[in-house]
Amino acid sequence: MGSYYKTPLLIERGEMQFLYDADGKKYLDMFGGIVTVSVGHCHPKVNEALKKQADKLWHTTSIYLTTPIYEYAKKLTDKLPDHLKVCFFVNSGSEANDLAIELARLHTGRFDMLTMRNGYHGMTQTVLGCTNLGTWKQPLPSGFGILKAPCPDPYHGPWGGSKCRDSPVKLKRDCHCLGDDCQASRKYFKDFEDVLNYDFPASTGPAALLVESIQGVGGTVQFPKGFLQKAFKAVQKREGLCISDEVQTGFGRLGSHFWGFEAHGVRPDIVTMAKGIGNGYPMGAVVTTKEIAASLGRALYFNTYGGNPIACAVGSAVLDVIKNEKLQENAAEVGTYFLKQLASIDSPLIGDVRGKGLMIGVELIDETGGPLPRERMAEIFEGIKERGVLVGKGGLKGNVLRIKPPMCINKQDVDKAVEAIADTLKKGK
Repeated sequence: MGSYYKTPLLIERGEMQFLYDADGKKYLDMFGGIVTVSVGHCHPKVNEALKKQADKLWHTTSIYLTTPIYEYAKKLTDKLPDHLKVCFFVNSGSEANDLAIELARLHTGRFDMLTMRNGYHGMTQTVLGCTNLGTWKQPLPSGFGILKAPCPDPYHGPWGGSKCRDSPVKLKRDCHCLGDDCQASRKYFKDFEDVLNYDFPASTGPAALLVESIQGVGGTVQFPKGFLQKAFKAVQKREGLCISDEVQTGFGRLGSHFWGFEAHGVRPDIVTMAKGIGNGYPMGAVVTTKEIAASLGRALYFNTYGGNPIACAVGSAVLDVIKNEKLQENAAEVGTYFLKQLASIDSPLIGDVRGKGLMIGVELIDETGGPLPRERMAEIFEGIKERGVLVGKGGLKGNVLRIKPPMCINKQDVDKAVEAIADTLKKGK
């Protein structure tokens, strides 16, 4: 692990969308602990639920059923399509995707997994090969049994498609579309299909496709409309499963839908989630069908802390806060405003503004249109921090500002963040 900044931040406390360092300096948090703080730092209602449960029961073996896990599983599955009714609780997104892969392999009797280049799915040894970011340093060879399809990236990809992203901000780049028929989506799917046809005989396929609804660490990459529908259909036609990684896109962050896969109109067989599920409390989940869940009976799986009572009490409170405080609606309204304000910044350093709801990426480029060099990115990153705003970074070249704040932010917070970014880009640091 490393620090984002030359002088590492020493954070002492948090309050909703704000963080305070050890010297008392206040920062507007536009990264939410890497998309983890969904409803606000130390949200009083979530804190209250945690404290109340801590006084009743911290932990017991997961062999026993507890009231919090029973009640939370019901509340969580009520937010998902009717066929997804079985929950497995874990402690992180990496563990969730690890278990999802095991379920897919047991259920199908196949081993190979299909993922997208530029994706991120965790850091356990099993899922490390699915984390297809070329700049990540992997200490050991990883990825046996994992096939990687080209990323349908409308900004960098050969077929364009930026007009066909589900985003209020459109680029003028020609993407060869005819009305609602996205030609770019068709061409990217042909690339995907070529991998599927080349690596598998016609009668078989992968155990599963594992994919994010919007690529997070990879730079907030949005697929052209219709691409995921075609990809899911092709894999499921070959009796493979489709796993939707909602670790960063779930829990209302996209505004229009509670889950990212819903925005694509697809029907996943397994959904994985973490980060915002617990507002910063270590928690993750895998939700699937009864038939797929039964496949785990052919293997031994055990998770000591998965679904512990405090985690489930926290998760339940998070769902209540999202609903009662209308944070999904806030993500839609404030996120659209945020995207449009960012797109209005007049700077040659901005190559693309993209995203949906409060999952936003700003790609920074040099005078040639290539990725802004690492040294310049570091200066800009420091400059935004010095102006009291915290953002993240991502993308293959580390040149994308990642903005995924707590969903409680307002338009005044947006104005402050946009001003900090615009002023830093103008002055260079």
